[in-house]
Amino acid sequence: MSALEDAYQSAQTLNLKVKGVLITNPSNPLGTTMTREELNHLITFAIAKNIHIISDEVFAGTVFDSPGFISIMEAAMDRRLENENPDLWNRIHIVYSLSKDLGLPGFRVGMIYSNNETVVSAATRMSSFGLVSSQTQYLLSNMLANKKFTSKYMKENQKRLKRKREMLVSGLRTSGMECLKSNAGLFCWVDMRHLLSSNSFEAETKLWKTILCEVGLNMTAGESCHCSEPGWFRVCFASMSQATLQIAMRRLRDFSERSSCSGRIGNKISSQQQNMSSLRRKLLSNWVHKLSSSECDEQHR
Repeated sequence: MSALEDAYQSAQTLNLKVKGVLITNPSNPLGTTMTREELNHLITFAIAKNIHIISDEVFAGTVFDSPGFISIMEAAMDRRLENENPDLWNRIHIVYSLSKDLGLPGFRVGMIYSNNETVVSAATRMSSFGLVSSQTQYLLSNMLANKKFTSKYMKENQKRLKRKREMLVSGLRTSGMECLKSNAGLFCWVDMRHLLSSNSFEAETKLWKTILCEVGLNMTAGESCHCSEPGWFRVCFASMSQATLQIAMRRLRDFSERSSCSGRIGNKISSQQQNMSSLRRKLLSNWVHKLSSSECDEQHR
């Protein structure tokens, strides 16, 4: 509650009129779900400030461990807001998509759930600029109507997510890295503070670039997620096979061991990294040479 009030007061100081609170539940990038108590705090805050609540619940179906998922609308119904506070009831809105839970990002299908007729009317008019094709609607209506299939699909998806997360956490722990305890999402929030050359976001960016270029792995730096403390990274695991995940874990372990031997990253470049850089330059030169040769061949044909 204090965090909400601090953010509100900060906005007031900047002469910004706060019209709503936007939350992501389950959280991206933390992979955690909000408790009923936290949701009730949010509702109480919205009542006091007379503002809207927009809840992004796009990862709702990815919850693979306890505690379970509680929607903001479920919390609102528990407090009987429809009858006791109809004004806030009409200021609660949910956004959702089939991209994460059903693995259908290419379908570009989302929705807005609201009891506010003005919001629904405006969203209906706006939807004409991004209509879902008739073929997609037909396919999805048939798929979602099959409740046996969707239930089995979701359960299997959650089971696989949990197994992959456990595999990732175990591999990272072997490399000396810990993860925030999570129960949802397609990612882990990983603590890499011990690999920073200094306690700064510049060092975090430097570490991210090193892991990207030297290790060949791309992660999301915490600063990109508005994290207030440098050294945290979001690591996605859902879209890769177990074999690929094992390779990624081995690369991170090797990198962590090299960093431990040569001191904190950024203080000096290890001989292994120099060799990697030399190898990359050689491969790039070979690739450019082959590309040039191919262009010459095309011109002579």
